[in-house]
Amino acid sequence: MSKIKKHLQEEFEDWEREQLKQLHSLNAAWRHLILNVLAYLSISIIEYFLAEISNSQTLRADAFNNISGIVSTMLLMIGIHIARDIDDDDIAGMAPLPKLNMSQRENDQRVQFTRFRYETVFTLVTGVVMIGIAISVISTGIINLWKPDKRVIPEPIALVGAGIATVIMLIVWYLNRRAGRKLQNAALSASAQDSLSDAFTSIGTLISISGALIFKITWLDGATSILVGLFILYSGFKIFMDSSLNLVDYFDPEVEEEYRNVVLSVPGVAHLSELKAHYNGNIVSLDIVVMVDAKMSVLDSYRIAENIERIMHHRFGIMDTDVAFIPDPSSIDDDEIKDKF
Repeated sequence: MSKIKKHLQEEFEDWEREQLKQLHSLNAAWRHLILNVLAYLSISIIEYFLAEISNSQTLRADAFNNISGIVSTMLLMIGIHIARDIDDDDIAGMAPLPKLNMSQRENDQRVQFTRFRYETVFTLVTGVVMIGIAISVISTGIINLWKPDKRVIPEPIALVGAGIATVIMLIVWYLNRRAGRKLQNAALSASAQDSLSDAFTSIGTLISISGALIFKITWLDGATSILVGLFILYSGFKIFMDSSLNLVDYFDPEVEEEYRNVVLSVPGVAHLSELKAHYNGNIVSLDIVVMVDAKMSVLDSYRIAENIERIMHHRFGIMDTDVAFIPDPSSIDDDEIKDKF
């Protein structure tokens, strides 16, 4: 086997390993999200039932908040299901393509990168759903706050529902955060952020109901339901912004500058003309254009490209770095050609 063929085989195997790593992350995230759905479902039923008995607006708002958690979690699960379906190489839903071989690795990556983005798409939809529910909760709370007949002191049984919700959501948040960091999974990180806000709203619900009962404040329950809605709105907006920036190909300029400095330090690179990093789900890919000596051989430029790809992979975990070359104008002797640069 030639050295180049061996190298291509190694690259193909690296891509297969990275794909399996991402699938492991997605499968683990799927299992965690199933537990999330069960937790949200149980809390929603308990809180809504107790809210009806106790006449607590805040507890009812928290129940709707947890119902939004069910919807958002199921949307994330749909996105993950699409992202992890590597056996279907035709995303459009037509007949599956034949199993790709080593020479088709680039097309395989392109298809899988696109599929990984579905996770981000459904994460964004989650944010939209949360914003919609938040607006409904806030508007209902404001309307009820201005109606004297709606201002009531909840029954003590409401404390039980808020307490159960607080404990369960703190456990869910901890498990999601730990798994999200370990797996570096955006869906679990978004779910952890959602469950943390849910835990805070449940704590706020517990405090407000306690305050209304102790101090006999009739408007406190309704006012707190508005705060619950604001918590939902904040979390949903943050998830929406992070996901939308990801989908419109925004990348942190400071991180790109760090990438740029590393590429410029590679021997043989005279100048970096262009660098653009992209998110594909949780995978970062990189497109760069570098200037090199115009008299450099193709083999030498190939070695530089491989060196850059190896360094970016080891230092930043970037699996796919595409390098293009243009001649350094200062190394061109022909004035006519040099003027074109």
